[in-house]
Amino acid sequence: MDDKKKKGSILPFFLAPIGFLGWYYARNRTQKQHSVLRNYPFIGKARYVIEKAGPELRQYLYDHDNTGKPFNRREFGFVYTAAKYDKRQIGYGSQRNFDQDGLYMINNMFPKQRTELRVEQYPKILTKTYQVDKEALFHRNEHRETTETDPFYLPEEDAIILGEDTARQPFKVKGLIGQSAMSFGSLGDHAISALSLGLGMAGGTWMNTGEGSISKHHQKGDVDIIMQISPGLFGVRTADGDFSWEEFKTRAQTEQIKAFEIKLAQGGKTRGGHVDGSKITPEIAEIRDVEPYQDINSPNRFDGIDTPVQLLQFLDELRNVGGKPVGIKIVVGDEQQLRGLVEGMKDSDIVPDFITVDGGEGGSGATYYELAESVGLPSFSAVPMVDDMLQEYGLRERTKMIASGKLITPDKIAMALALGADMVNIARGFMLSVGCVMSQICHTNNCPVGVATTDPDRQKGLVIDEKKYRVCNYLLSIREGLFEMAAVAGIDSPTKFNREHIVYKEKMNQVVNMDKQAFLEENMS
Repeated sequence: MDDKKKKGSILPFFLAPIGFLGWYYARNRTQKQHSVLRNYPFIGKARYVIEKAGPELRQYLYDHDNTGKPFNRREFGFVYTAAKYDKRQIGYGSQRNFDQDGLYMINNMFPKQRTELRVEQYPKILTKTYQVDKEALFHRNEHRETTETDPFYLPEEDAIILGEDTARQPFKVKGLIGQSAMSFGSLGDHAISALSLGLGMAGGTWMNTGEGSISKHHQKGDVDIIMQISPGLFGVRTADGDFSWEEFKTRAQTEQIKAFEIKLAQGGKTRGGHVDGSKITPEIAEIRDVEPYQDINSPNRFDGIDTPVQLLQFLDELRNVGGKPVGIKIVVGDEQQLRGLVEGMKDSDIVPDFITVDGGEGGSGATYYELAESVGLPSFSAVPMVDDMLQEYGLRERTKMIASGKLITPDKIAMALALGADMVNIARGFMLSVGCVMSQICHTNNCPVGVATTDPDRQKGLVIDEKKYRVCNYLLSIREGLFEMAAVAGIDSPTKFNREHIVYKEKMNQVVNMDKQAFLEENMS
């Protein structure tokens, strides 16, 4: 009797899995949505699981160090190491494929000594870095300690000034590297706060609000701010969505806002911005003057601005009313349209205080496949084109150029400066410094590390007091690396990079000089 009861109590444990498998088999054999599951209910499910885990498997197990996109493992690791340990050293040698074509910086046979560099190292920066005590296969012992670090500022005489001859309140910057446009909404308040505090600690830099307007989180740190104005007019609009001069005057009177940027386009999406409604909290909705939890799609362009001259007239009025520098952000598509813009500057005698040139390889919190893949020239093609065009019309000395687009390491920054830029914007590099793991789901509000999400639970993973130091360390480290690049090139300041310092090596080892005049003289002789 007892044996019968025992068998009866065990029987359901065997029948339940069999019943579930039978139900699952029948369910998939009769559904009409997925062909693979209809024909192969069990193997098909295994396929979908592997497919779902594919990006993570490739990133951590299968991708080579140089093959991951949008940033490979070497670049990803560089940012993490610079941010956490303030170090940039590697061992053994480069993993770059030197057989492929690409840009190379020219080294001087008699480089500058560090003591010969034009650099300001005061005041020192108090930050926190990690030191590794012991590292093995399955564990790492490390501790965080306070570190006094050199800031690597430009000296006063080399400082970059926006609006020096046009704005009543010019903007002086003692560093060449700043944070590119990243909106509160695209990023959560923890990430924005950590960025603001970290950049403020490092000094000599700026943070761009992105098109979502300025928030209290942007103002957490003692950092200078460039406020972006997009076709959505967030932060400077009326309740009906029209431009508000009163709101603009209020923003212009904000001490931390040092300049304004009119956004025509960005590399990741050469159209109006998009933010998924799940990200639009009541706080963000109030800042942008929109409805909470509703998708936001900015207009593709500013209403009433159809020509370069109309754009420049709007810019000039902003500059006159606000008294602060005003620039534009563009993505270059072809030489003809760029020429029309520069001709408009020449004819109207209105020149932006700065021009941000974003490459087509730039990122975005949310875009569309076709725009990200195929629209807009890369930054290393666009920057020299803009530089040449401004020089052709005699306008280059009247504006500054900010390059943007995957410039997250000192060598890439030096290349952008050598090709014609005066300054550099970085977005995704700073995202990595606050913990981004490149999960590439920024548009879903499900960022696993609390960076590109406004979900309060997910943001708990991002500790502001920890990440602010990593932002600071990353910026200080790449500024130091940029001065090192200048010394190797034989110049005493990164402000002196030009096309004499860069060449292009083709696959057949033919070397092309990027300096147009030198190239012409070489070929004519």
